[in-house]
Amino acid sequence: MQFNDQLDFVRQHIKKNKLRVFMTILAATMGTAFLIVLASVGFGIHDTMRKEILDNRVVNEIEVYSDQMDESIVEKLKKRDHVKAVVYRQSMNLDSKTGLDGFSGSQPLIITDFKEEEKVGFALKEGRLPKSSDEVVVGSHFAELLVKEGDNPEEPVTYKEKLIGKQFTYQMGYYEEKELFPEEMKFTIVGIAKEPAKDWLQDVNFYADATIMPSLNQIYQTHNEDADSQLFYGNVKVYADKLENVTSVSSKLKEEGFSVYSIADQLEQMDVFFLAFKAGLVFVGTIAILIASIGIFNTMTMAVTERTREIGVMKAIGASPKLIQRLFLMESAWIGILGTVIAVILSYGISFIANMVLPIIVSAALSEEDLSGMDITFSIIPWQLVLIASAISITVAMISGWRPARKATKIDVIQALRQEL
Repeated sequence: MQFNDQLDFVRQHIKKNKLRVFMTILAATMGTAFLIVLASVGFGIHDTMRKEILDNRVVNEIEVYSDQMDESIVEKLKKRDHVKAVVYRQSMNLDSKTGLDGFSGSQPLIITDFKEEEKVGFALKEGRLPKSSDEVVVGSHFAELLVKEGDNPEEPVTYKEKLIGKQFTYQMGYYEEKELFPEEMKFTIVGIAKEPAKDWLQDVNFYADATIMPSLNQIYQTHNEDADSQLFYGNVKVYADKLENVTSVSSKLKEEGFSVYSIADQLEQMDVFFLAFKAGLVFVGTIAILIASIGIFNTMTMAVTERTREIGVMKAIGASPKLIQRLFLMESAWIGILGTVIAVILSYGISFIANMVLPIIVSAALSEEDLSGMDITFSIIPWQLVLIASAISITVAMISGWRPARKATKIDVIQALRQEL
């Protein structure tokens, strides 16, 4: 019997029992769709969490901590293999005051090396990076802390004019003293930093190049009586040249006694957790397919019983047991394949609807007007999930039809021919 003849044989017998086969396919479809949609929730939550972590973060960034951190250590870090840049941002534990056109504030000063910042792409809203020690970049919310002097503090008037090109004064001093140091420094604003990605974060700092440090230290030492005290403290961020090298750079730093943290480590831990979580969802979904397989088993068993005489005739004219077994396995496989195809199409439709409707429902339940600022994905169906679900569904269908197919091969020819039609 040719392969096309075998397909015609299977097709004819499926047409004879349309309702029964339809219900069996429906069961297989529901089981497979349940697996895909259930697991897609895991993929959706995983994707949402990754986006939330990566939002406004650099994946090749490694935060390095050490009690002995200083410029010499930073220079050594710059010379390491696979290190693209080392950004050493420093601050001062002092009170401060800024003044601009009759407005004043207390914005913190951040000192950094803009040559290193440029390597990693210091994000600017407008303007440029400083080229001299008296030029600075201000944070996106810098002006909001500039309040008109002498106004009612309960209804402050903040600075609304353009900042680029403006010059402001800066003074520093001890928190415990009323008066700041009399020395006054002047800075020119040449750039404005890009706003943080998260709406609740505010950048009120202003950033000066490390070349200003000697001047600041001179002012501090003039008024400082403790010779051992340090003016500057800071944190170091090492940037690997590639994402693949983050783990190796981080591991070597740990071996040398540094305390390190990288977003790659957090992502790796999260990926392991969600791998187990998604595997659990696939396992639960597989149970639904196993339940559907009972229907396939019953359908194929009834098909063998109803075709006993036909099987006897096939054996009488020379059909081999392997051929008979193959015909019934093809029928069960056809049910599994068709059910899987319909389930995949149905699952993508459910996923699309869920991602449209669920945000609206959640927004209404939380009494929030808009969740557009929260990039939540409830369901994602990657091709890997489709392959896994399809493999499970078709395999279970084949296994369900194997027992009835084996039963068909053991039917006695004489007894089968004696059976009444």
